[in-house]
Amino acid sequence: MQRRSLMLGLAAAPFLLSPARAQAWPDRPVRVIVPFPPGGAIDAMTRLLAPVLGDNLGQPVVVENRPGAGGTIGTDAAVRSGDQHTLLMVSMAHAVNPAMYSSLPYQPADTVPVAPVAIVPNLLVVPANSPFKDVRGLIEAARAKPGQITYASAGSGTSIHLAGALFASMAKLDLIHVPYRGSGPAIADLLSGRVDMMFDSITSSAPHIAAGRLRVLAATTSKRARAYPELPTVAEAGLPGYAVDPWFAMLAPRDLPAAARQRVEAAVIAALAAPGMQEKLAAIGAEPMSGGAESLARLIAEETRKWAAVVQEQGIHAD
Repeated sequence: MQRRSLMLGLAAAPFLLSPARAQAWPDRPVRVIVPFPPGGAIDAMTRLLAPVLGDNLGQPVVVENRPGAGGTIGTDAAVRSGDQHTLLMVSMAHAVNPAMYSSLPYQPADTVPVAPVAIVPNLLVVPANSPFKDVRGLIEAARAKPGQITYASAGSGTSIHLAGALFASMAKLDLIHVPYRGSGPAIADLLSGRVDMMFDSITSSAPHIAAGRLRVLAATTSKRARAYPELPTVAEAGLPGYAVDPWFAMLAPRDLPAAARQRVEAAVIAALAAPGMQEKLAAIGAEPMSGGAESLARLIAEETRKWAAVVQEQGIHAD
C-alpha cells in the first residue's frame, strides 16, 4: 500500500511542480524574432515594446531580425527554436502566406496566438500632380482605361499589394500591379510619376504627404486613421465594404507552455497601456489594438479565409 502511494505521488509530481515552473518562466532573456528587415513598422514597434515587455517579464527582451520569403524564414526559425524563450512578431502576411506559397516550411498550427499589438493603416496615395482627386474619380478613370493604370507595391503578397488587389477585385478594375523590392523604391517611382498610385503604409507615406509631394485620397482601414481623422476610408469614399487593416501581433511556438503564453499575453497588454506608449506608437503611425489571445485567434482565422479568396481570384503568387 505504501509503495502504491509512493508511485502515485511520483506520477503526480510533474503536475504538482508545473505551477512553480510556470512562475519561474522566463528564467533567461527572451528573444522576439521579427521576420522582416530592420527599419520597417513591425521592427520599430517591436523595439518600442521590448524594454517594457522586459520589465513586465523580469528578463531582458532581445529583438532579432530574420527576414526573407514574406516572413516565412523568420517564422520557421521561431517554430524550430525549441528553447521556450522565443516569441514571434508577425504581420498580416502571416494569414496570407498559406495561400501565397505552394508549401511552407512550417504548419500554421505550429504557432499559437498570444496578443494583437497594433494596426498601421495603409493610405491610397497618388503623385501631387496626379489627375486623380478622389476615389470615385480614380475608379471611373480606371474603368475607362482598362489595363492602363498602374499601382506600385513593396512586393507580392505584402499588405500594400493586397490592398490594391482587393481594390481591383471589388471595383472590378483591370489594374497593373508593379511590385518592387520594398516600399522605398516603390515610393521613389510613384513620386516621379512612373506609376500611378500606391496603397502605401502610413509610416513611409506621411512625410511625403506633409511635404506636398503626394496626395492622399483615402485610408484602407475599416475605421478612419487616427493620424488623418478628416480623411475618409476607401469604403466611405466610393467603394462600400472595402477594408484592409494591416495588423501586427505577437505569436509563440506551440510548444511554449500555456502558463508562459498567458504571462506574455498579460505583458503585451500591459505594455500597450504603459504611460507614453500610445504616443510612441502613434509617431510611427501605429494604432494599438485591444484584446488578447482569443480575439487574435479569431482575427487570424477570418483573415486567412479572406485573403485566401483574394489570392485565388487574383492569381497572386510569391515572387
